[in-house]
Parts: sequence; C-alpha cells; structure tokens
Amino acid sequence: MLYYLFTYLDKMEIIGAGLFNFLTFRALAAMIVSLLISIIIGGRIIKRLQKHQVGETIRDLDLAGQMAKKGTPTMGGIIIILAILVPTLLFAKVLNIYIIMMLITTIWMGLIGFLDDYIKVFKKDKGGLKGKFKVIGQVVLGLIIGVIMLFHQDIVVRMSPEAAIQYEVVKTVDVPDRLNPGETKPMSYVKTTLTNVPFLKDNQLDYAMFLPFLGDNAKKLAWIVFIPMVIIIVTAVSNGANLTDGLDGLATGVSAIIGATLGLLAYLSGNAIFADYLNIMYLPNTGELLIFTACFLGACIGFLWYNAFPAQVFMGDTGSLTLGGIIAVLAIILRKELLIPVICGIFLIENLSVMIQVSYFKYTKRKYGEGRRVFLMSPLHHHYQKKNIPEPKIVARFWIVGILLAAMAVITLKIR
Repeated sequence: MLYYLFTYLDKMEIIGAGLFNFLTFRALAAMIVSLLISIIIGGRIIKRLQKHQVGETIRDLDLAGQMAKKGTPTMGGIIIILAILVPTLLFAKVLNIYIIMMLITTIWMGLIGFLDDYIKVFKKDKGGLKGKFKVIGQVVLGLIIGVIMLFHQDIVVRMSPEAAIQYEVVKTVDVPDRLNPGETKPMSYVKTTLTNVPFLKDNQLDYAMFLPFLGDNAKKLAWIVFIPMVIIIVTAVSNGANLTDGLDGLATGVSAIIGATLGLLAYLSGNAIFADYLNIMYLPNTGELLIFTACFLGACIGFLWYNAFPAQVFMGDTGSLTLGGIIAVLAIILRKELLIPVICGIFLIENLSVMIQVSYFKYTKRKYGEGRRVFLMSPLHHHYQKKNIPEPKIVARFWIVGILLAAMAVITLKIR
C-alpha cells in the first residue's frame, strides 16, 4: 500500500518518494520490517502463548534431550505469518496477481495449520486435524492456484512472435533490441503451460506434450495434466516441510535458504535484461515476488531468533504447512516446479525416509512376521539423533546441504 502512496507523492515531486520505484529498495525495507516484526512482536506472542499454556506435548520424548522441550510454546507459526503478511501489504504492489496468489497461499495454509495446532493443544487431541481434511485443504489450494495460472490474463510468458504462433497471444509489443542498441523488436505475450526443465539445452516443456492423442486440442486441454501436477506439488512440499520441522531451527533455516533461492530466480525471471541474457523465460511482473520472498526470508531469520537451539518456541503446523505451501506455489509461479527435487532436496529426503521406513516395515512384517526398519527412526533427522549426534550439529549439516542444493539450482540456469 505504501507503494501506491509514494508513487502519488513522487508525482507531486516530493523529495525521496521516488525510492519506492526501486524494487531492491522496497525488498530490503520489507525484509527489515519483517525481521523487526519477528523479533519484537514475536517475543510478545511467545509470552502470550506461555500465559495460555500453549505448550508442546506431542514430541517424541523417548529421544535424548527431548524431555526438556515439553511445554515449550508451539503455534509460533503465527509470528512467521504476521512477519510475511504485514510488510508484503506495506511494500508490494498488492494488486499484482502474483502477490495476490501468495497472500492467498499464506492465509489459506496458515488457517489449515492453525486449526491442526488448535485441535492438538486446546482439544487435547494429539492427532490434530484429520489427515484427509489437511489433504482436502491442500488440494483446494492447488486447484485455486492451477486455475489462476491457466486463465488469468496477467499471467503470461514473453516470447518471439515466431515461437508464439502455436499459443494464445494476449498482446504483441515492441521492446528494445539488446543486440542492436537503438532498435526495437516485436515480442508476444502468450498464455501457455510452458515450464522449465533443468539441465537441458532447450529447457522448455509444455504440459500439452503429454496429450499427443488430442491433436490440436492438446494445448486447450493441458489443464488435465497441469492442475493435478500443481495439486501434487502443493501437497508434497507442504507435507515435506511439516515432516522436516522436528529439530530446533531445522525447518526454519532450510526454508530460509529455499526462499532466498526462489527470490533470486524471481528477480531474474521478472527482469527482461537478465532473462534475455540468461536465455530463460521472461515472466512479466514476477519481479514483484522479490518483495514477498524478502518478507519470507526476513520472517524465517527473525523466527530463528527464538527457534534456534535451544528453542523458545516451535512453529507448529501453523508455520510448517504455511512455509511448505508458500515454497510450492512460488516454484509453480516461476515455472521452476521441476527444480523442486533439487531446491527442496531436504524436504524430499525427509519425505522419502518416512515412505521407505513405513513401506519396508510393512513388507518385512508380512514376510518375516516382524517389522524391520531401514532407519533407526524416521524422518531422517531423528535417525541421526538416535545415533547420538548433537541436535545443533544435525541442523547445521542439514543447512549446509540445503545451501549446496540451492547453489545447484541456481547453476542450472547456465548448465544445459
């Protein structure tokens, strides 16, 4: 909202108001505000949670050192959500469709997580919200995001008129020709289900290619593949973040690394010059997501003030489901969903460790009459706890792996 105010003041030639025209300035200002909200208001929220005895009661207390965590305030995800929403509303162009999508995602997943934590804490039901209702909520969000991506007229990809022939062209405009200074060239803005495929030279994939039997109707009916894909991604990543939230600072730190990576990709994809130079899809107006990712990063780092070992507060499902949902939708918007196994590698391995453990246990129980385990305990971070590795060391090592995966994700822009 401040953007619109200062744009008006700039037209009135008020000195300094023009700063809000710079994306990087707004992003840094938003991050600072997000950090301050997390640290200052977060401390008050923690005291309020302690006062109402909103404490952790569902931890695996058989693990060494976990008993001391009983009673630590949970539902701290409220801090993260506030630290994302408030500065985003202040510094971003709130009428930007991508910002609207991220606000919907944050509020929607926050409500699902809050309801789950509320049932656990106040209704004394350790199971929380039934799994099927969580999945329904994730599916509905995936459906909403998928439909908006397919049909909103502001969600387009810019490409040459020659390449745009096979797609629905929204408009064609003349833009500066980088190779011939002073000259222009026509570029088309099209509706498409194109996405990026990492490590390939011609790294674009259209979901319509999975429907060759539909002939000329394939592109019109690409939603048959695209929407289920979006739903799967939203569900998988949000659950992956939820499973990763098991050690002090683990999910928070990993999410911050992923958020910073997606923020960089948003800036590059939303900048015509960088997109042209890197030969990646230019996605008009996605640069504004740099504001949102700055708030996301500030919220995560600020939350670590209290969530780092030994944690003074846990984010609960209010935070973990929200973080996962945000990351999933950001990747989809930026058409980097096929990079998720790399960017979100920590979430993936945590998910896989649970699936492998459960599947192998059931298989061996049927075959040998007793269930056997691959890991000492799942998700994977608990396996290392069982090996008596100190919790801070496990978290730090997971962060390091997360940074390596983030670097790999970025270099896919050039390695093809």
